Amino acid sequence: MGARTDAARQEAVAARAGLGDEVERLKSSARSAVDVKAKVKRYPGRAAGAVAGTAFLAAGGPKRIFRAVKRRVVGEPEPLPASLLPDQVDRAVRALGDDGGKVRGALERGFADYLDATAGDRKSAARGRSLSRFALGMATPVATRAAQQALKRVLAESDRPGDGGSAR
Repeated sequence: MGARTDAARQEAVAARAGLGDEVERLKSSARSAVDVKAKVKRYPGRAAGAVAGTAFLAAGGPKRIFRAVKRRVVGEPEPLPASLLPDQVDRAVRALGDDGGKVRGALERGFADYLDATAGDRKSAARGRSLSRFALGMATPVATRAAQQALKRVLAESDRPGDGGSAR
C-alpha cells in the first residue's frame, strides 16, 4: 500500500503544479484581455472602427438613417398645426367669468357631469377588457401546453426507425 500512496501523492503534487501553471496562464490572459492600449497599438483600424461605431450608435445614427429612408420612400410628413386650439380653450374659460374660484368650480362641475354621463360606457368597456384578459389568461397556458404536446408527438414520430423521416 505504500507504493500506491506514494504514487497518489506524486499525482497530487503534479496536479497542484499544473494548477499553478494554469492559474498563471489565466492571469496573463486576463491582463492581456484588459490591456486596451496594447490592443489599440496592435489593431489601430479596429479600434478606430469600434470608436466610430459606438459614436454612431450613441448619436442615434440608426434612427436617423431609418427616418431619412422613410422620408425618401413615403415622402415628407405633414407639418403639425401651429396651435392645437389654445385660443378656443382660452375663450371658453374666459367666458366663464373672471373669478378664479368660480371658473375652477364650473370646470370641475362640468367635468364631473361629463364623467357621470359617460360612466356607463367606461364601465362596459372595462368589463369587456376584463373578460378579454380573463379569457386570454385562461387560454394561454392551455394553448402552450397543447403546442408542447403536439411538438413532442411530431418529434417522437420523426425519431421512429423505419419512417424515413429524418436522415442522420
